[in-house]
Formats: sequence, C-alpha cells, structure tokens
Amino acid sequence: MDAKSSFNSRKTTFKAENSILNANDIQTAAVLGSGTMGHGIAQVLAMKGIDVRLFDISSDAIDAALGKVRANLDKGVEKGKVEAATRDEALRRLRGTTSFDEAIDGVAAVIEAVPEKLELKRDLFSKLGSKLGPDVLLATNTSSLPISNIAEAAEYPERVTGMHFFNPVHIMKLVEVVRAKQSSPEAVEQTMELARRMGKEPISVSDSPGFASSRLGLVIGLEAMRMVESGVASAEDIDKAMTLGYGFPMGPLKLTDLVGLDVRLSIAEYLKEEVGAHFAPPQILRDKVARGELGKKSGQGFYDWS
Repeated sequence: MDAKSSFNSRKTTFKAENSILNANDIQTAAVLGSGTMGHGIAQVLAMKGIDVRLFDISSDAIDAALGKVRANLDKGVEKGKVEAATRDEALRRLRGTTSFDEAIDGVAAVIEAVPEKLELKRDLFSKLGSKLGPDVLLATNTSSLPISNIAEAAEYPERVTGMHFFNPVHIMKLVEVVRAKQSSPEAVEQTMELARRMGKEPISVSDSPGFASSRLGLVIGLEAMRMVESGVASAEDIDKAMTLGYGFPMGPLKLTDLVGLDVRLSIAEYLKEEVGAHFAPPQILRDKVARGELGKKSGQGFYDWS
C-alpha cells in the first residue's frame, strides 16, 4: 500500500469509527501565530501541562511573545496567583519556532491565531490538512470569520471547529466554541473539553456572522464610539457608565483599545455586509485606524497607553 492509499485508508477508518482523542489526553499542541491572542493561548495550554510549539514567521515576534508570557507569569507569581513551580514548568513546556513543519510535527491539536484574513486562514488549514491525519483537532481563533469557509479548505473539515478566546487570554474565562457546518459532534465535544481543561467556560454557538459575543459586543462598542464622536461624553465617562451602571468588567472603549481598533474595524465592515447597516463603522474609528491609532498595541487609541 502506498502512502496516499494509507492516508486515505486512515481517513475512511476515522469516519467509520469516529475515533477521537480525549482532550485530557492531549500531550502536545501547536499554536500558529504569536500575537496578542496566540501567545496567551500558548501560555494557558502550557500551564495546563501541554507541551506547546508556538509558531510565527518572524523570530523577533517569537522572542517578543515568549517575553510577554514570562512577564505574565512573573506578575502572577508576584501577586500570589501563580505558583513559582507552575511558572517554571509552563516556561519549560513552551517552545517557539519559525518552522511550520516543526511546529505541527506529532501534535494532537492545532489552534490557529493568525491575523483576521480569511484567505490566510484558509491557506493554513489547507497546509495542515495535507500534513496531519484525521485524528488531529484543528481549531481557529477568529472573532467573526465564517468557520465553515475555513473548514472547507481542510483535508478533514469534520475536525475543524472555532475556538474564540478573549483578551487577555490568561485572565478571561469565556471561550466560544463554534460549530462549522462540517464539524463532527466528536470534534465539537473535544473542543469544549479542551477549553474546560484550560480553565475556561465554553459556550457552544453555530457558525453565524459575529457568533454571539462579537455581534453583541460590537454593537455596544460602535455606539460608544458614535457617542464620543458626537460629543455626548468622554471615552472615560462612557466606559464608567457601563462599568458602574451596568456592571461591565471593562468599558466598551477600553476593550476596543485592547482588542485593537483595526481588528474592530475589520469585524464591523464584515458584519455590515453580512448582517446589516447598523454595524457600519463610525468615521471616528476609520480616522483613528488611518492615523495608526490602533489601541494599546500602538500606544494610542481611545486612551493614551504611552
């Protein structure tokens, strides 16, 4: 039997038996993309006893990500929220690499966290499908892009789910587990269990524009921007209204700065086309992005982070 026949045979066996690895038995995972979300996901996986390969195309990006993980863990130790032994073990389990093949070799799960560009994600999942077998969980951390569209690029689309984390990943408890049209019930359950293993509270949502959280959160965020734009109140006072008046843990404009104004603009433009005109980005958002005021990552957004 040649390699291609063997590969197809394993694919048929998987579909017939739905054999799947329990999330608690996952020993090794890859995280693709070392940015704001990627390094946070990698940190939490490593803290839960999973060996993690953190991939990025830039060695400088990898170095910066590993530095941020160490800083997060050191801060946790200083505050008494993380044991020193847990920090040291997590750092031992986390390894950065600029080699795609090295990152995914022998892993049981892959979580993709590259920029919110559909073709980039589709290209990655196509490559994953050509290199990994049908028993590997493939999850995409997107806040709005259609999971089914990403899944159809994969060799085994039934193994693809959405795993939408929230920033900062090592603190925020919620994970949206998104069911693509192709996702098998076993893959969805495995994703839910992996989120729980990571100490998160998962919710299961169908693949629809903006899912649940992005759609609701963006409506509030865009209206807050329009209020700043029209002079209703300052960003600080609008945020205070939501934190003190409605119990939000963080105001919508400060959250926008953490998420990234460019990210929110991209999501708003997508939802405007898919859902309706009430998601049209306000001019203040377009202007800030054009000026490079992207939020905390650039030092300036609706707040000054310098």
